[in-house]
Amino acid sequence: MANKTAYVSKPMDVLKNSLEKNIMVDVKGNRTYSGTLEGYDIYMNVVLSNVSETINGENKGVFEKMLVRGDNIIFVSPSRSD
Repeated sequence: MANKTAYVSKPMDVLKNSLEKNIMVDVKGNRTYSGTLEGYDIYMNVVLSNVSETINGENKGVFEKMLVRGDNIIFVSPSRSD
């Protein structure tokens, strides 16, 4: 069997490569935030701009800027379109 070398992304690499791009953040409480990643820290706290909030599948509005605390995050998904 041939040895295949696969690139394994580290969580911080995914965030670094997503700076200034659209991401989706799913958090506890059936909430989802979609917006532009402005920054992050080692605790996975993320700062988003132009944020669309969805709760239980219902759009709740758009916010200019938002800080999402890392211990509430279930997953982060970079946008495929960027």
